[in-house]
Amino acid sequence: MEKSAKEISVKNLVKDFEYHEKPEGLRGSLKALFKREKKTKHAVRDISFTVRRGEFVGFIGPNGAGKTTTLKMLSGILTPTSGQARVAGHVPWEREDRFKKKIAIVLGQKSQLWNTLPPLETYNLMRLIYDIPEKTYRRRLKRLVELLDVEDKLHVQARKLSMGQRMKCELILALLHDPQVLFLDEPTIGLDVLSQRKIRDFLTSHNKEKGTTIILTSHNMDDVEDLCRRLVIIDEGVIGYDGTLEKIKSDYGEYRYLSARFGDKVSRDALAKIGEVLEYSGIEARLRVPTGDTPSRVNKLTSQFDVKDIGLQDVDLEEIVSDIFSKSKQK
Repeated sequence: MEKSAKEISVKNLVKDFEYHEKPEGLRGSLKALFKREKKTKHAVRDISFTVRRGEFVGFIGPNGAGKTTTLKMLSGILTPTSGQARVAGHVPWEREDRFKKKIAIVLGQKSQLWNTLPPLETYNLMRLIYDIPEKTYRRRLKRLVELLDVEDKLHVQARKLSMGQRMKCELILALLHDPQVLFLDEPTIGLDVLSQRKIRDFLTSHNKEKGTTIILTSHNMDDVEDLCRRLVIIDEGVIGYDGTLEKIKSDYGEYRYLSARFGDKVSRDALAKIGEVLEYSGIEARLRVPTGDTPSRVNKLTSQFDVKDIGLQDVDLEEIVSDIFSKSKQK
């Protein structure tokens, strides 16, 4: 199948959860014994998108946006209320054995390793479950262990591993059967900066080498910016943006930040004619200026003041995404 083929196709997918709400106090508890008020939570509302084979897509949004619910439907853990989806040629919630061998999911806040067993014993069990030939299993395990540098952790009980070590071992577990599609839900949550970097480097390498289709959810914008070329942004169960990382920056990066250090003290009012003054100390300032008018604003600044040092910074992805969320709330 050609590289541009659709690996994941989602059409009008909906997931509702019904729950009961109990009034406060003893009277509320007694009333709930006889009549409970049923409510509906619309977790995912009529979403549609496709993912090509080999793509690395960031699926992002605030807490409660519907990210994890969507991943659980696409991996077959949950059945949708309505809508259609195909992943690697299968309907996920039909849970065919052939489908299960083509996908894997890693949940950053839920371990799939056996707590009291060392990772190697869980891996050996996984080999039997997925019927992986012994020679193939040894070759894959050796490659993954070397790439993630956890050879000395294979015989340590999972509960005694650090969070970073454990996440590396979780990734090995998910990739042992060489899945076509990998779903990652907050894979670097709670990890230190060095561990995050190692996980990102590994995922980049694996995606390029194996051509695995990956959907990532994360609140860590460094994860998203380093790994994903395309973003799908979801909020309150609705997709609000779907496009490349470059496009989202050009579409929403309306401003740039201009920092300057001056030879003499300048007035705040004078700087306000150049751009919005965000920080000011007399001889240093940070301004926000329109992206399209940046060159002329820089020219005005350098011609009107004794500028000793100057710097420009684009709006970072976290700020852009936050702005998209806030605007969607106002609609």
